[in-house]
Amino acid sequence: MQMKVLCDETMTLDPPRRTLLMLLTALGLTQATQTPPEQPQEDGQLPLILGPVLALLVLVALGALGLWHVRRRQEKQRGLNSELGESSLILKASEQGDSMLGDLLDSDCTTGSGSGLPFLVQRTVARQVALVECVGKGRYGEVWRGLWHGESVAVKIFSSRDEQSWFRETEIYNTVLLRHDNILGFIASDMTSRNSSTQLWLITHYHEHGSLYDFLQRQTLEPQLALRLAVSAACGLAHLHVEIFGTQGKPAIAHRDLKSRNVLVKSNLQCCIADLGLAVMHSQGSDYLDIGNNPRVGTKRYMAPEVLEEQIRTDCFESYKWTDIWAFGLVLWEIARRTIVNGIVEDYRPPFYDVVPNDPSFEDMKKVVCVDQQTPTIPNRLAADPVLSGLAQMMRECWYPNPSARLTALRIKKTLQKLSNGLQKPKVIH
Repeated sequence: MQMKVLCDETMTLDPPRRTLLMLLTALGLTQATQTPPEQPQEDGQLPLILGPVLALLVLVALGALGLWHVRRRQEKQRGLNSELGESSLILKASEQGDSMLGDLLDSDCTTGSGSGLPFLVQRTVARQVALVECVGKGRYGEVWRGLWHGESVAVKIFSSRDEQSWFRETEIYNTVLLRHDNILGFIASDMTSRNSSTQLWLITHYHEHGSLYDFLQRQTLEPQLALRLAVSAACGLAHLHVEIFGTQGKPAIAHRDLKSRNVLVKSNLQCCIADLGLAVMHSQGSDYLDIGNNPRVGTKRYMAPEVLEEQIRTDCFESYKWTDIWAFGLVLWEIARRTIVNGIVEDYRPPFYDVVPNDPSFEDMKKVVCVDQQTPTIPNRLAADPVLSGLAQMMRECWYPNPSARLTALRIKKTLQKLSNGLQKPKVIH
């Protein structure tokens, strides 16, 4: 009886709808016995509408998935092309004979993070540097002047026992915003094989005047030049110490080995701070103090009393900044001794030259700084110059025994800038 009713109903439909209805009935998607005789067309239209809609949704989903895969592949390809393009751009620029390294590092063709060139380009540059002459040696290794497509660069080659310092400097330069006129410009870092041995290279801008230590031994200074050196060094230290917030920000950094040998003199007679192998970083957001993994200590001659007494709070970032300020006061003292006042100037000497040996021990420095509580003698002639008398007062405020009472780098920078206002363009006196 049911089959007869079904046949009667389907016979009233046009052939395509009749075929579809019979197929759906056979699949159990509709119940012919429950369909009122007066609405056969409406029930037949429901699956007819749902079928194409479902098919369309499936097609849209597949299309979206395919588009996502295509875009992801394109992004990866663009990233690779970008790095290769940067390398090509550098090579092309060098062929034109222009001094392009500084421009490239400051332009939009780098990563934009202020951390130097991308790793692929760093390796390309490192493998094309030719070493020319050794310009310095120390406990860390050697510094060479190198040539890269006709342009001078500095190559710091670390000894194998100081691998942690190389790793630390590479880590800091590649992860934080350090592009600043008064911080040594980083170009590349690489582990390279030369003469059947592995060498750890750090490639930076080259400054022919060398370190402030070397410069002060060769030159005497007019007060204007003395302040130019001091202000620029203070600007570099203030940039290190400050935390910059934002996606392109930087953590606060304490140097921990500040001294005249780690301050370089640029061709424009401004200073830039170098050697971040002992630096510590701190971010207020996470309150994480990153002290690295370097067992090396700073330079004994420049150690603050709390370091010599081993009472520094190693869990407090401010403590490390205070030790930088102590050392910076000693650098100011070195500058002041070589500054001419009323035709009088002294030979270069390192801090505490008159009370400790050339290579003082930890105990030598502890006795002078902590037990005897001595600070370097400030030349009386500085009091005759209103600007240099301000410099002398600043040194004393950097050497307070109580670390928290010392000046901040920002206060030093602002005070020095105020002292230098209105001064004439500096000149070197031979």
